[in-house]
Amino acid sequence: MGTLPKNIEQAIEEFGKLPGVGQKTAERLTFYLLSKKEEDVERFGETIRMLKKGIRYCERCQNFSTETICSICSNLERDPSVICIVEDPLDLIALEKANTYKGLYHVLHGVISPVEGIGPDDLKIAELITRVKEGKVKEIILALNPSLEGEATSAYILRYIRPPQAGPDLKITRIARGIPMGGDLNYADAQTLKKAFEGRNDY
Repeated sequence: MGTLPKNIEQAIEEFGKLPGVGQKTAERLTFYLLSKKEEDVERFGETIRMLKKGIRYCERCQNFSTETICSICSNLERDPSVICIVEDPLDLIALEKANTYKGLYHVLHGVISPVEGIGPDDLKIAELITRVKEGKVKEIILALNPSLEGEATSAYILRYIRPPQAGPDLKITRIARGIPMGGDLNYADAQTLKKAFEGRNDY
């Protein structure tokens, strides 16, 4: 029998399932909520309950959206001929904060990782290939995290989008190595990301 009421233990257990949250942090979060007013906790709970309501994938870039086409893809001031491929929405957010890129994106929602049982069919790669083969894209920028999985995913994608499969004039670049090997885009500062984009190289 536990030393805490069951609902508190369950809350600690659920917080502990979040990435990067250990037992101690889960306990702190739980007891923090217990210290708040009941209406604050209810509002927090309602926000979590509604988190996925109405959320879908943008039909173009596969980022999370409440509309069929997200606000970035529908922005007429963005350059639709350039697509930057990122691993997840957090990377997209990091690049947007750098305020240097004005093209569109494609979000894969992960990278190929045989160890974790993630293959190409588990990602939004097929949607990317279809999008590129429409022939409207002039440049693809690979901005996957510089990890072994990121490199393997880039290599897999290149098998299907290198000329002539996607047209002879498609330019493929990668962001410069301002991002250290094994680093994550969403942890990089805005200036590093800006320099990485400005110094991108042919792939």
